[in-house]
Amino acid sequence: MIVLRREIGDVLRDVRQRQGRTLREVSSDARVSLGYLSEVERGQKEASSELLASICDALDVPLWLVLREVSDRVAVAEGFSIPDTVPADLTMSALTTPAGRAEERDDLVRELLSDASRDCYGAPEDLAPVG
Repeated sequence: MIVLRREIGDVLRDVRQRQGRTLREVSSDARVSLGYLSEVERGQKEASSELLASICDALDVPLWLVLREVSDRVAVAEGFSIPDTVPADLTMSALTTPAGRAEERDDLVRELLSDASRDCYGAPEDLAPVG
C-alpha cells in the first residue's frame, strides 16, 4: 500500500541529500525541530501544507516540483505511465530566481525532472516533443 507521507518524506530526503545538506541545516532554515523534520523524512509524521511549504523554501525547491515528484512516484508504484504535461517554458520560468543558490537549485530541479521522466516515461530521447 502506498503511504503518501512516506513518499513525501522520501522526496524531501532525496532533495536534501542531493544538495549535500544536513538535517540540522534544513531544520534551522525551515524553523522546524530537527527531530520533527527527521520524522517527516522517514514518513512517520504527516507534514501540514504550511510545514511542507517551509521545508521547500528551506531547500530552495518549488513546492509544485516536490508534489510532482511525489505524484510521479505514486503513479509508477500503481503501474501507471502518465504523459509529461508541464510545458518546458513553464518549467524553465520556475527555475529563474535572483536567489544566491539559483544555479545549484536549477541543476537539482533538472535532475529531479530528468529522474522522474526517466522513471515514468523512459529515456528523454524516447519522449515525443509536445506542441
